[in-house]
Amino acid sequence: MKVPERQQSDGGSVVNDNMRGIVIFLVIGLVAGWLASWIIPGSGSLLRYLISGVLGAFVGGYLFSALKINLPFRNIWVSQIVTATAGAVIVMIVAKLIF
Repeated sequence: MKVPERQQSDGGSVVNDNMRGIVIFLVIGLVAGWLASWIIPGSGSLLRYLISGVLGAFVGGYLFSALKINLPFRNIWVSQIVTATAGAVIVMIVAKLIF
């Protein structure tokens, strides 16, 4: 049995909007992980970039919020990538210390 999609007032579906947000989040994490691998060298794979970037997005977002750091970028994508990259660098440093 197929579950009907809920409709938003503008005609788009909630499910499609959620999927789009998840895909954008994963792409930002992938880019951030790749950029962090340039700063903290090591063997890199697509999965490693993705994991470090996604974890870095959470770590960077938390730290920037806790330290009340506001980035001066007007472009939200650049701001999110920089935040996630900073967090990914921290994640990679901690991972190197542990492993």
